[in-house]
Formats: sequence, C-alpha cells, structure tokens
Amino acid sequence: MGGHDGEKGGITVTWENLEAIVTNGKNRKIILHGLTGYAQPGKLLAVMGPSGCGKSTFLDALAGRLKSNIQQSGNILINGKKQTLAYGTSGYVTQDDAMPSTLTAGETLYYSAQLQFPNSMSIAEKKKQADITLREMGLQDAINTRVGGYGSKGLSGGQKRRLSICIEILTHPRLLFLDEPTSGLDSAASYYVMSRIASLNLRDGIQRTIVASIHQPSSEVFELFHDLCLLSSGETVYFGPASEANQFYASNGFPCPTLYNPSDHYLRIINKDFEQDTEEGFGKVVITEEAIGILVNSYKASEIKSQVQIEVTKISESDLGAIRNRRIHAPFQTQCMVLIKRSSLQLYRDISNYWLRLAVFIASAISLGSIFYHVGTSNPSIQVRGSLISFFISLVSFMTLVGGFSPLIEEMKVFERERLNGHYGISAFLIGNILSAIPYMLMISLISGVIICYLSGLHKGLEHYLYFASILFAIMMWVESLMMVVGSIFPNFVMGVIIAGGVEGLAILTGGFYRHPNDLPKPLWKYPCYYISFLTYAIQGSFKNEFEGLTFAGYQDGGTTTVSGKDILTGTWHVQMGHSKWVDLVIMFGMIVVYRVLFLVINKVKEKSKPTPTINGPRAKTFSRTNMDEP
Repeated sequence: MGGHDGEKGGITVTWENLEAIVTNGKNRKIILHGLTGYAQPGKLLAVMGPSGCGKSTFLDALAGRLKSNIQQSGNILINGKKQTLAYGTSGYVTQDDAMPSTLTAGETLYYSAQLQFPNSMSIAEKKKQADITLREMGLQDAINTRVGGYGSKGLSGGQKRRLSICIEILTHPRLLFLDEPTSGLDSAASYYVMSRIASLNLRDGIQRTIVASIHQPSSEVFELFHDLCLLSSGETVYFGPASEANQFYASNGFPCPTLYNPSDHYLRIINKDFEQDTEEGFGKVVITEEAIGILVNSYKASEIKSQVQIEVTKISESDLGAIRNRRIHAPFQTQCMVLIKRSSLQLYRDISNYWLRLAVFIASAISLGSIFYHVGTSNPSIQVRGSLISFFISLVSFMTLVGGFSPLIEEMKVFERERLNGHYGISAFLIGNILSAIPYMLMISLISGVIICYLSGLHKGLEHYLYFASILFAIMMWVESLMMVVGSIFPNFVMGVIIAGGVEGLAILTGGFYRHPNDLPKPLWKYPCYYISFLTYAIQGSFKNEFEGLTFAGYQDGGTTTVSGKDILTGTWHVQMGHSKWVDLVIMFGMIVVYRVLFLVINKVKEKSKPTPTINGPRAKTFSRTNMDEP
C-alpha cells in the first residue's frame, strides 16, 4: 500500500492555457478560454461562477472525463509530469447521484466498500469504515432508508448528495473532485458537509487536494476555501487566495458592502444572464458585460496572475514524484460476487421490474391460452398453432423491451459512475448483470410456458415444453442484450426504446411467419436480414418443436386425409430442415454472446476515445484509470 515517496506525498495538479471547444455539426463554441492555475495538497480550491460558466466542464477536463465532442487543448500536469493517475488515487463526486434505488443508504455504502477495498481487509473492517464515513456525513439516522428513485420515496435530494460523497471519500483518495457538492442542501447542511470535507486532512492525516465547484456558498462556507477560481463564460475573472478576492474586486471599483456575503457579491457582479446594472463604489452605474470585461482584463494584467504563472512554471519544473498505484482494489472474482449479490437484491426488491413483468406474462399467457383453447389437430389448427407461437414470441420480445429498458438505463448510470471512478471493470459488470437476472427470466419463461402449453394443447411432452420455455428464455436474454448495446450508444430512454423497438420490429417481420421465407424479396430482406434476424431461429426452432412428430387431419373430396408435421414445415412454413431444432437454439445463444461481446467492445472503445489534451498539436496524455478488467 505504500513505500514510495510519491505515494505518501500529496498530489499537485496544474493546468496551463486550458481550452475546451464543443463541436456540434458545423457549430463550434468555446467553453473554457485559456485557464491557468493549480490545486495543491492540503488545500480546498473552490470553482465559482454563474450557471453555464463552464464549472463542470473544467472539472471534467481536469479529471480526464470530457465527452468525445469536446476538443481540449492546453497542458494538465500531475506533480509536474504528464502521467496517469492510478486506481484509488482520486475520487470524483458528479452532479448525478446514480445509485441502486431499492438499496438502503447503509447497503449502498457496504457494497461499495466491498468493491473498493482489497480482500486483505476483513468484511467487518470494511463495514466499520463504511459506518464511520456515514456518520461523518450525518447519515447515521438514514442508514436503513432506501435510496429511492422514480416512483418510490426514499432519501431526500440532500441525503443522496451526501451518500454520493460518502462513496468517494470512503477510501481516502488524495485527490478529490466535487461537482456542486452542496446542491439540494440547506445552508446549515451545506456548511456541515463542506466543513467535513475541508477537515478530512486533519482526520486521516492525508494531505488531500480538493477541487470543488460551488454554486452559491454561504459566508461560513466561503471562509473554508483556501483558493478561489472565479469563472464567467469560461474566462478567468480571478484565480488566487480566496481571502484576497475582496481586495481585487475593491481595487477595480466593486467593493463588497459591509455585512454582505462576499460570494453573493462576486457572483452578482459577473452574472450576465439578467442584464442588470452594477453600481460601482463611487455611485457610477456599469452594465454587467462591462463589469466582467473590467475584471477579466484587470486580472490578466495583475500581479496575482503573474504569481500564478510563476507558481505553475515552478511546479512544472520541480520533481514532485511519480504517482504510483496507491491501493489495490478487490480482485475480479470478488467484484463479480459483490455485483451479483447487489444486483440480485435490487431486482428482488424492485417490484416494477421482473415481478411486474411476471404478472403481465402470466395474464397474457392465460388470455392467449383461453383464446386458443385446445387447438386440436385438424387442418385449420396448423395456421392457429403458427399464429399462437409467433404472436407470443413477438409479445415476449416487445414486453421485455418496454418493461426492461427504464431499469436498465438506471443500472447503466450506476455502472457509468462506478466504472469511471474505478470501482470495477466492464467484464465484472456484465457477469453480475447476466447472472443476477437469469433466475427471474427462467421463472417467467417456465411459468408462462407451462400455462400456454397446457391451455392451448400445444405438442405435449416434457421435452417439447422445456424447449418452448428455452426459446422464451433465449428471447428475453436477446432483448436484454440488445437493450444493453442500444443503451450504451443511446443512453436517452425515448431514443433507446425507438431504436431497439425498430430493430425488434424488423426481426419479427423478417422472421419467417408474417412473410414466408421463400416469399421474402431476396435483396436485403432475405439476404441478409432473414439470416441475421434472431427471431428467424426462434420461430424456426419453435415450429420444428411443435410440428415434428404430429399428423394433421383434413378433408378432401369427401374423404379424410392426413398430412405429417414435416410436410407442413417444408410446404407451409418453408422451414430449413437441414439442421435440428437444437441447432436453432445454439445459434440463438451464440447470437446472445455476440451482442454481449459487442456491448463490451462499445464500452471499451468509448473509454479509449476520451479526448486528451493537446499542446500545440501533438497529443499529451491526461490522466485516466488503470484497466480494471484484469482478474
């Protein structure tokens, strides 16, 4: 855990001429304009400014988390070097409090402790650390309260905020980024939380570097800040010691009135959203745009700015030590086990997910079974059996999408936050997601399958029933895999449902029931759509399972004729008979594996494509996480 000077010492972050430009088609907008500054160990740097001034973008840039459509330039150095920050060295509390909704505050932190701490620490010790952290953030009374979310009451917004902070300070990182840590908190709670964060150094003896964006701190909270970075429309209005900001404003004709919250005064002067006039100290009225111009230009020419530049150059030239891997995380197997347990508990308690789907599938199966009650083996029952099977397959695929996409998006948000903070890897998440959901999908497919088979009188026999249930299970697995792929590209709920629904609609249309395979137009719809449609193999396998071994009676020229199931498969349904129904099932599970691997690849590519800062053209390495996927 230690041993190297770079590991024991603090972390100094410097940034020079930092710019961020967002590109949206042909439009380019500069969000950050050549920022220069530093964050030092043992100090709390507050980033302040009106809404939309670039605070979150600035924090994302320092943490190496900018979106791919943002081009970044400038020089970000860690301890004077271009180096990566290894796992466990930094924490980032984002504005989005994404956590499993049905877990309690205590459970959320206990599972997080099991993921973040190594196996060399006992379970009891991990729980103790979690309890201490909860108490530090004043959450001891909410320990058994569920987090809550859409449609369910739980922790208040402020308590969720504090729980998010708990998750990141749990392992005592030496570099801590906080994006609006006081949003949703009243002034008393804001002071309590910020004083706890500011005094972390005293409690654990680590010289911690803290960078926090704050929207509107009270005067008590403002006194906790060592350094202050004031931004307006992405430009530096002031960077330097918080205590000297008042003098800077006063020297430019904007003194802070007595008994007035200094932070309110600083933000009022530089907020140009409302086009208000600002009164200078000598009774002269100046419009906000001019006031910002005066302050920005004054800062550029000030002694404070040159001191910052000298300090940044000095840090860049000094050797403050390389950052080594300060802490080992839980091994791969432990990550998988913890994620399976946590996800299983979440699914068990969330009645709006699989339990609701089970109820809907049982009701649908009873309805379909009674509508298609005992179809018999007469000639008309051929079409009836085909319709029943195809409709239920279509229903299962669409109901899985409608019922499962919203919970999946929530789960993906939690995954995204925890993954970026290095708690576990994509592979561990994938294993946890698959194994925790399997019992519910098995339960749904077996129960609804037996109701359909019994009521409608489909091909009797245990083998036929189990095969039909396996098809239903495979369809649910495929839809969940498809949702994961779509959700990782389109995290927006409406967009995701439209795209996934469109893919499913095409898969159903080209699956071989609504338009028989031999009648499908050959370019595009037969080749390749029919062969790459998952439901082609679901319908083919189900039809083989249903019709093989049965004979159907019909009437022709006044007499009775019989036709075998095999003839119906080739003549009526145009099913490929070159392979057995079990091969169809294997192909389906092979396609599920392909979709899951695709999800893995997409997330790896997204991770690799994070923008890195550039200095005069060549790429310079910003810091990122070490690979967490290795066991």
